[in-house]
Amino acid sequence: MFEDGKIGVRQYTVLTTLFTIGTSILIAPSGLAAEAKQDAWIASVIGIGMGLLIIPLYNALGIRFPRMTIAQYTEEILGRWVGKTVILLYITFFFILTALMISTLGYFIASQILPETPIQFIIILCLSVVIMAVRLGLEVWARAAEIFFPWIILLLLILLITLLPEVKLLKLQPMFEEGFKPILRTAFTFFGLQQPVILLMIFPYVKQTKRAGRGLFTGTLLGGLMLILITILCIGVLGADLTARSTYPSFSLAKKIGRSEAVLAGLWFISIFFKITICFYASALGLAQTFKLKDYRPFLLPLGMIMTVLSLLVYPNQTYAQIFIRTIWTPYALTYMVIFPVVLFIVARMRKKTGT
Repeated sequence: MFEDGKIGVRQYTVLTTLFTIGTSILIAPSGLAAEAKQDAWIASVIGIGMGLLIIPLYNALGIRFPRMTIAQYTEEILGRWVGKTVILLYITFFFILTALMISTLGYFIASQILPETPIQFIIILCLSVVIMAVRLGLEVWARAAEIFFPWIILLLLILLITLLPEVKLLKLQPMFEEGFKPILRTAFTFFGLQQPVILLMIFPYVKQTKRAGRGLFTGTLLGGLMLILITILCIGVLGADLTARSTYPSFSLAKKIGRSEAVLAGLWFISIFFKITICFYASALGLAQTFKLKDYRPFLLPLGMIMTVLSLLVYPNQTYAQIFIRTIWTPYALTYMVIFPVVLFIVARMRKKTGT
């Protein structure tokens, strides 16, 4: 094992919930409303439903190889060279996703909170904290997530209670005005923003592996419900047009009620920190396992230096980011979230491969 720590099912559930919320709580309502308009909340429900449908497949793979991460059993199933190629593609996926999130975080802080601070400084500072957390090991930041989770629930409740009187149900109507196709296209895009497949890098470190699948399902459901609520609030308060035109609609939403944007920002900072930490950890751990090293920690500093440059280059601006997510990211992410796991499961069954 490359990781000494073990986490409980509850901690895995909390990590999954925070991972699901991630960046989506701030940017997803805008993308959803851009095409689905006032039906954005329906698209979010369908997108979360798709995420839940894929969980049994991840669970089946995890149970079949209870002591291995997806990086390890990909090689076991597909053979040495094909397996290593596929897992290197997976690591690239984890790494690019981390860069996209750090870039989003940097642009948000530089444009909304610290406009006079260079984005380079913000990104280096954020990455330093993430590297420190990953270096301490899975068990440490899983416990931290458990401590922060009640605060996430409290902040969300404050936001909901404060905004509820502002919700106008008429802004959610008429339903299905432009048919079902725009809703379905938006739902696929929203599904592509979840990426729960990365959590298979933590799956074997859950103490009761047979119950880890339940934690994955529950965490995805909880995080998904929070995203659906935020989307309903954005549409119900701001309306579909303003939500679509705003880069950070939920942040604009919080600004409408005094200084409540700090509540939303606090909620988002906590969730995105843990999502970035999980993705960065998966990149370093996957590399160590691919090259049969005993420890992932020597990769952290070099990966952090590359990540700093990549996160500055990956998005020229937020407009480009929204177009990139709609046109390129969804098919790219679905390859790793759906196609590869399905192939792995079928080949494992045909070759009767197990990790026991």
